[in-house]
Amino acid sequence: MNAVLLLIALAFVAVAGTIVVRTEDPARQAITLSVFSLLLTLLFVVLQAPDVALSELVVGSAIVPLLVLLTLRKVRGGKP
Repeated sequence: MNAVLLLIALAFVAVAGTIVVRTEDPARQAITLSVFSLLLTLLFVVLQAPDVALSELVVGSAIVPLLVLLTLRKVRGGKP
């Protein structure tokens, strides 16, 4: 059963990674990156690495996309 969960999680991560790479708009790419990070968190939980999963959850799905979106807003001339 654990092997099946691992294969399913790996498949989801592979599909999400491909979607992130193929997304052209940087704002949408930040959102898809957040979903990709959530799927990586799931993979790390399946691999029984809760400390890495927690770090990925906080950094990968929250902080990095937020910084990317704020940077895009600043570069495109939005209000600070």
